[in-house]
Amino acid sequence: MKLLLLLPLLMLSFGCAQNHFNVPTENFADKVKVLGVAPIFVDADSDIKFPRKDQLISLMADMNRKYEQQFVRKLKATGNFYTVVLLDGDPQLIFSSLFFRREKRDDATIQYNKYFWKIGEIQDYIRKNNLDAAMLVTVSGISKTDKVFSNNLLKSMSSDYNYLIMTAQILDANGTVLWEYPNFRSRILTYYPMINLQYPDFSEAEANLSAAANIKFKSIDGIRLILEQKRKDLLLRETQESVVYGKQFDEILSFIKYAPNGGKKEAAAPVEPAKPNQAEKPYLPVQEPVKEPVKEPEIPEQPVVAPLEDSIPAK
Repeated sequence: MKLLLLLPLLMLSFGCAQNHFNVPTENFADKVKVLGVAPIFVDADSDIKFPRKDQLISLMADMNRKYEQQFVRKLKATGNFYTVVLLDGDPQLIFSSLFFRREKRDDATIQYNKYFWKIGEIQDYIRKNNLDAAMLVTVSGISKTDKVFSNNLLKSMSSDYNYLIMTAQILDANGTVLWEYPNFRSRILTYYPMINLQYPDFSEAEANLSAAANIKFKSIDGIRLILEQKRKDLLLRETQESVVYGKQFDEILSFIKYAPNGGKKEAAAPVEPAKPNQAEKPYLPVQEPVKEPVKEPEIPEQPVVAPLEDSIPAK
């Protein structure tokens, strides 16, 4: 019953156009024609508690490089930019040169790392690559309290878990943040962590008849397999797109897509004469009806009677 009551509200929310940019959509469309995507960064100094941290950072750098081309292709497919280019360079060196500071945020129950960049370096980076704007995507670590379920969903455990998350920003040549993810301009706020680096060992707890499970870190090989797991199409055939990266990219793109010329005011078009409907005959000038001669009513012919002569002898 509650679902039926909420359904009209949800339909109304999704049915209305919404601007997810920090500036009016038409301003963004006019300003950003050439978008450059920096190589995906890994913030090694963020809250990553993985015991073999160096191996994890190296793995994430390889995975980012493997799938970032797919992200650029998805951005091009939106049709909202004249061109989208993946920029060259070492992602860690670029990150170090642009990074100013990070700030852990908890906005509307969404926890993430917000990044601030050096204005001068951002301006030089955009100018050097002949861009209108640059997109910076960062993978970082964060710890937060969450509830994790077992595979069969019969057990769960609330605890503090360590995650890898993905954030993104689009900045113009002045260093102004035109757009960012996570995005708080949505009516329904969602933000999905990239991967949980830990798990509760329910099997061990069950074997030891323990009520609480120990929190363990996943292995490097396990994380690699999770990141390389491929999506399947409608015919259940394996594609080349990663499940983890694909979900992150799709979520980001859902806040970037906008209708071409959306929100723009068109110039008034000259008024054209109304065209006839297909079902109607085209308009013809009024003509005077042709007057036909009025016919007089026909009088039946009378039989012709010969005139009587004066003297016709009777027979």
